[in-house]
Amino acid sequence: MSTAHAKAGLIARLHDPQYARWASQIRRTGGCRQPVHLRGKVEHIDRATGELLHRYSTHLEPNGILRVACKTRRASRCPSCAETYRADTYQLVRAGLVGGKGVPETVSAHPCLFVTLTAPSFGVVHTRVEKNGKVLPCHARRDAQTCPHGVVMSCTARHGTDDPWLGEPLCPDCYDYAGSVLFNATAPELWRRFTEALRRRFARTSGLTLKELRERLVISFAKVAEYQRRGVVHFHAVIRLDGPDGPTSPPPAWATADALADAVRHAASAVTVTIPAVSGEPSRVLRWGGQLDVRQITMDGELTEQAVAAYIAKYATKAAECVGTLDRRIQLLDDLAALPVREHARRLIAECLRLGALEELADLRLIQWAHMLGFRGHFSTKSRRYSTTLGALRAARADHMRDEQITTGRLPLFEEDTVLVIAHWEYAGQGLSVGDALLAAALTGTPLSAHISTEVNHEPAPAHGH
Repeated sequence: MSTAHAKAGLIARLHDPQYARWASQIRRTGGCRQPVHLRGKVEHIDRATGELLHRYSTHLEPNGILRVACKTRRASRCPSCAETYRADTYQLVRAGLVGGKGVPETVSAHPCLFVTLTAPSFGVVHTRVEKNGKVLPCHARRDAQTCPHGVVMSCTARHGTDDPWLGEPLCPDCYDYAGSVLFNATAPELWRRFTEALRRRFARTSGLTLKELRERLVISFAKVAEYQRRGVVHFHAVIRLDGPDGPTSPPPAWATADALADAVRHAASAVTVTIPAVSGEPSRVLRWGGQLDVRQITMDGELTEQAVAAYIAKYATKAAECVGTLDRRIQLLDDLAALPVREHARRLIAECLRLGALEELADLRLIQWAHMLGFRGHFSTKSRRYSTTLGALRAARADHMRDEQITTGRLPLFEEDTVLVIAHWEYAGQGLSVGDALLAAALTGTPLSAHISTEVNHEPAPAHGH
């Protein structure tokens, strides 16, 4: 779209008689980068008499639509909605550490660990090495060997934090791309087996059966997945010990942080996922990497609940973008060579497409998740009793907004049990024109780049009669 066209759209919006209402919608989305457009109505009807108590329709809204936040968790797509998701995740994790949001404060006395499960090596990659605050050479080797492809496996560069070489293999032809994407694809299953092995180990060392353990102890967790620059995921998890009633009851005296740490280490080293040999591909036994980090969370120590919650919440809004890949699905018609991605990411995507075409690996859905380099799990998950839920946090926010509407007179006050709510909505598009994006940035105080997407998003055509 030309600059002149964008300016014309901006001026037209400013002179629109419904500009104030449009601006109100934009503010209510919190500066959403690509708001969803809805067309429809909501009616509130008295159950006893059938009387229409209140009706809302988008018929008189600007362009005949209601703009609502897209609610994505991806910061690359919508920073403002991702920030809401990050804040909710922070509250969810923190509540499980110190209480609040329906969790008693006594939970802060329960043994709790911060655990990082990493991926194994699939080849030597460029990395940033720091020691005592000093950046060291990447892979300095006096007796560096030359790989079969003629590459000397050494690097003396001191990489910066934003160095594009970070995560790139020293020799791409030596790198195990198949192993990398298969690990990502099976990481959710590895995590499931890890949690099961953790409970079995804890029961065994406590002299209990699994059934007896469940009657006396609950092991709760919240975890998030993070992509490393080399393109593989690892998991950060908060793991907590509770009594049989969850966070409302203390664990038995014999359920200590040290006993939990022992069970974590054993489970991380014990679980595997086997990929059988298929169509010329060798069989593989996938497991967690050797770098396991287990630290106790204390309210006044080096690793506090606030630091852990903030760390986990930060990664809840990120995906594989740090690897230089896309934040959308790869279409089979896409020209892989033309995609705006790093070469390392391109080869990982290509490997997903190659392996995904094998009938024996169809269940891994590698083609559908090629843009995620094979990983198809949820980025943030928690056990049922860890703390509150994202749904509960969103419901509380919706109730607050409804109370505000009643207080300001935009919605009548009536008893919910006596009212029938009938809603009809239609999807009518998504996004902002460039002119509207300029205004949205000014209205919400967010950077313009947060509103202008690389995708082409236009306002829908006005509804009939507008």
